[in-house]
Amino acid sequence: MSVKNEAVFAELYPFWNALTPSQQLEMMEGTTLRSFEPGDHVHNAGQCTGVLGILFGRLRVYLLSDTGKEVTLFRLMDGDTCMLSASCIIKNISFDIYVSAETKTELLLISSAVYDKIANENPKAESFMKDIISMRFSEAMWIVEQLLFMKLDRRVSIFLLEQSALDESDIITLTHEQIANHLGTAREVISRMLKYMSKEGLLSVSRKGITILDRKALMALAN
Repeated sequence: MSVKNEAVFAELYPFWNALTPSQQLEMMEGTTLRSFEPGDHVHNAGQCTGVLGILFGRLRVYLLSDTGKEVTLFRLMDGDTCMLSASCIIKNISFDIYVSAETKTELLLISSAVYDKIANENPKAESFMKDIISMRFSEAMWIVEQLLFMKLDRRVSIFLLEQSALDESDIITLTHEQIANHLGTAREVISRMLKYMSKEGLLSVSRKGITILDRKALMALAN
């Protein structure tokens, strides 16, 4: 079913008012409203799912190796847009990403063909696409930098602080396996690091989750 609410498009896409009425109609008719539950796959490698505009919720964008190893590139929240899920319309993109829902999520899915046509006709729609792609690649390069040049204790500290901010809580309920998947390492490695941090008094680790005890020290380690 196509989406006809112009206010929603205007809020998500800053170029909306620069489109002609026929382009706006075409974009609305080429868009569907989709809902996902936590853990649902939104986009898989090899697909050209379309442009994702998140109304509410949280998505995880990650890479998956042939051996099953994962690493999170970035998260998408309310009001964010993902263009890499429409990689078939982006020149010189040669790697596959996966997208899954971390929380209950509702989004607009714009047909790749429709967005490509409008971007070719309208410079502001094209510019928005390039800006979003550039921003996401910057975020991905930050993850590559962490993988190549940062010690694991700093990476874990950065992740725990970011997750705490996302959850608005000092208690992080992710499993060691989930944290390992985010950071592109093994569960056993994460368990050893969390045990070390617990001994140092930074965290408390239990079956209920990971509780940040010394935020100041954790921030010092992250920086």
